[in-house]
Amino acid sequence: MTQLETIREMYRAMRAGDDAAFTALCTDDLVWQQSAGFPGGSTWHGAAAVIENVFRANAKRWTGFAFNEEEMFATEDRVVVLGHYSGASPATGKAMRTAVAHVYDMREGKIARFRMFADTQPMWRAMEA
Repeated sequence: MTQLETIREMYRAMRAGDDAAFTALCTDDLVWQQSAGFPGGSTWHGAAAVIENVFRANAKRWTGFAFNEEEMFATEDRVVVLGHYSGASPATGKAMRTAVAHVYDMREGKIARFRMFADTQPMWRAMEA
């Protein structure tokens, strides 16, 4: 599987709630870093922590939360994905759409580190009453 195929499969697994497939695509020492200003953002270690504290938390924090890929670039050991998040705050009903970049560091065909860079202001505005 190529680097791009691995990342495409990771997004498929994430959207489908296929935790076993997501876990299989990650190294055991996975580091998942979200932007400091991202709602609930932090650094998580291991696939299980990402599933619970990122994927499940975003599904609770937003109605219809989604990441839409627009462009993907790969090097020997890195994949960069540009896209946007969308969803609505269940508390306010306000929708958001915000630009984001995902950077994946790959090791032996698996995801070893994720870094997210996002314009979080639209997210916080959507959550304001």
